[in-house]
This record gives sequence, structure tokens and C-alpha cells, in this order.
Amino acid sequence: MTSKLPPNWVPKSGLQLRLAGVQFDAVRVDGVRGEAAVHHLLTLTGGRPGPVVREVGGGRSTYFLLAPGESEEYEWPPGARKFARSVAQAEYVGVPAAEGNTYPLSWRCGAPEVGEFVDAELLHGVLMAQFARSRQGLG
Repeated sequence: MTSKLPPNWVPKSGLQLRLAGVQFDAVRVDGVRGEAAVHHLLTLTGGRPGPVVREVGGGRSTYFLLAPGESEEYEWPPGARKFARSVAQAEYVGVPAAEGNTYPLSWRCGAPEVGEFVDAELLHGVLMAQFARSRQGLG
């Protein structure tokens, strides 16, 4: 049996900050909305939504990692914050190791494989639907 290796931007142990927009872009959603989005993506992708980092402290944020530059193609709803390459400021996202003690970060659906990212169009659709429902008082 062959094991699939994570990308070189996943640290060997612990966690590290990575500059957004280089190896990946990220979209952060806080609290239960982030977890709900993961649940929908798991259903829509047959259980493999791509790299999703969960932060268990603070706002209990969920970070969806997209291919570099893909977050720029969409207008994200209020409550979803993109992290991408920016001339104005450097933005960093915490990345946990594939295994071991990585508190307070962890891979929500397992560490990614090389070239694996969350589908930006699918994530955008899920978040737009989710936030539209909450604005209408349905969720």
C-alpha cells in the first residue's frame, strides 16, 4: 500500500504560519456557520471536500484552503473572510502538521494531498445559500 504525501507547505510537526496567496488562498468562517459549511461540502463531495483547518480556540474558526488566486474570483458574503495575496498587507494562515499535537489547529477532514484544494465555486455557492437563509431568518 502506498501512502499519499501531504504538500510541502504542511509542516512535519506542530503548526506553522503560511503566507496566504502563495501556496493557497483561504476563506475563514467563524463558529457554527463554518462547521455547517463543512457538513454541506462533505455531502456534496462524497466526503472529501479538500483541505479544511479547524481552530478550536477563540471564534472556533474554520479555514477552507483554495488554490492560490481562486478567492479573488468571488465576492464572499459578509461573515466569510478571504485571505489572499495582497499588496496592502501580508496575511498569514495557521497550518497544522498532518498528525501529532497541533493544538489549537487540526485538519477537519484529514491532511490534504499534493494539489488538493477546496472547490472555490462550490464553497462560494454553499456560503451564499447559507448566509442568504440566515438573512431571511431561516437558519
